Amino acid sequence: MKAFVPLALIATLLACKGRKEAVTTSPVQEQQRPEWVAMRPVSSGYYIGIGMASKSRPDHVETAKKNALNDLASEISVNVEGNSLLYTLDRKGQFDASFTNSIRTTTNEQIEGFELVDSWENANEVWNYYRLSRTEHARLKAERKANAIGTASDLYARARSSLSSGDLRGAVDQDLRALLAMKAYWGENDVVEVNGRQVPLANELYADLQVLTSSVRFDILPERCVLDHANGFTRELLVTASHRVGATAQDLIQLPIKISFPGAAGPVTELKTTDSEGQLRTTVTGVDVMSSARELVVKLDLDRLVSPELEPLLVKALLANLTVPEVRTTIDVVMPKVHMRASETNLGVPVGDAGIATVVREEMTKRGFRFVDRAQEAELLLTLNTSTRQGGEASGFFTAFLDVNYALRDRKTGDVVHEGGKQAIKGVQLAYEKAGLDAYKKAASDVRKEIIPAMMNSLF
Repeated sequence: MKAFVPLALIATLLACKGRKEAVTTSPVQEQQRPEWVAMRPVSSGYYIGIGMASKSRPDHVETAKKNALNDLASEISVNVEGNSLLYTLDRKGQFDASFTNSIRTTTNEQIEGFELVDSWENANEVWNYYRLSRTEHARLKAERKANAIGTASDLYARARSSLSSGDLRGAVDQDLRALLAMKAYWGENDVVEVNGRQVPLANELYADLQVLTSSVRFDILPERCVLDHANGFTRELLVTASHRVGATAQDLIQLPIKISFPGAAGPVTELKTTDSEGQLRTTVTGVDVMSSARELVVKLDLDRLVSPELEPLLVKALLANLTVPEVRTTIDVVMPKVHMRASETNLGVPVGDAGIATVVREEMTKRGFRFVDRAQEAELLLTLNTSTRQGGEASGFFTAFLDVNYALRDRKTGDVVHEGGKQAIKGVQLAYEKAGLDAYKKAASDVRKEIIPAMMNSLF
């Protein structure tokens, strides 16, 4: 506060002088500027911070102080030491940028022991001159660093305890909190004793995070996911999560897991959590049978594993290089055997291969159905009835309408799985018979776009 008293007196004298001399030239004003405004001081014993703000700003007083402290903080360099966490992380650019922005904010917040050397202002500007003893800064930093190491060491011990009880979420959370407690010192080597070993603490914490995730194992029962007509193309699977290091295994409780597989209506994703025995159950149903990659993926859900209250920018960078464990199992879809009975006529006359039975067989075969000649060997019985009728004649053109009816039944139970039809498919030609055949040709498109998809939807 003593520094403000003479400044106030000088300001008063200058104000009085201003009343006596109505006009002051620019050269006189420039001579009134302190030497530290004109030329930045250099000191081996102090960090220097000088900041200016225009009086056109409504917050010029606070801005000048903030600029001076930012300038002071910029002199306190952070050197990245070899074998430190920052040095060993292979994420130059993205990680360094996020760290630099965060560490600069932290440094500004942790500046203590600075003093106001001088301040000066004229009609347009406000200037502040701060300094911080390098010795005092080193003492305070060492004190904060010791506290940070103590906090991180305690959190690390808690992480070990959480893992021993199967709580991987808690272990990861404690490790991350420990790392964030030391973020101001990630560029330094902080060797401490852990379990009788001398290790750099930040590196040890990051290595532990890697082991925590990479040692997660998933087991799926049954190992082969088979979907068929017998189980209604639905299968329940049991997933077990454990943490394995060497011969030691620990079931993981309350572990967030993401399960996904290709569904008929688009990708299916389930967010599950293991129970008190490290297990969960999931049901595979509604699978896209036409997908070229039919597999179930069980994956550790990092987004739900990490607390959202932690610093997202730094946490994202820390997690980017971690192994995200997953297991994949093929989904085998075994389509049912089908026996088809078709009755197709054109104006009462059998049409043979000119009907739509051939198209139905081709489209169902593409989707994996297997046709058999004997009904006893089939799982599904398909009855197809098609017939045409006259629709009339006008200007020499004859119209015929085709009616399609079908039913898909379970052979063993006799239950109708799906039934449907398409009525009055129109054909036009120069004779009724040809008009009926024209209607059959047009019906082929309906088979592909409507009838077969409707059958598939009834099964899955």
